[in-house]
Amino acid sequence: MPSLISSAYAQDAAGGGGLASAQVLQFLPYVMIFVVFYFLMIRPQQQQQKALKAKLAAIRRGDRVLTGGGILGVVQKVRDGANEVEVEIAPNVRVVVARDTISTVLTATPPVAANDAK
Repeated sequence: MPSLISSAYAQDAAGGGGLASAQVLQFLPYVMIFVVFYFLMIRPQQQQQKALKAKLAAIRRGDRVLTGGGILGVVQKVRDGANEVEVEIAPNVRVVVARDTISTVLTATPPVAANDAK
């Protein structure tokens, strides 16, 4: 018995060539979410890390710092060429900490100009 009903195939709204553009449109929300995350979360964190790295490189004697362990202290000696800083945490109590363990520079001393040293 022959079939009286012919097969019907749906056609997308854009015609035959819209398959590629439809796939791109499916990924567009994911791309937009990544862009928003980058500008709201990733980029500010990178800038904060860059600023902290610059502060740690410019650390000087007299700066008040907070270590990663929560210890507040005043920098007494910065060893050039080494990753160590001597910090006074109480009167006459000095410890040597790695520069990378300093989480925040609370107060920074202004640099002394060459003419002011006289």
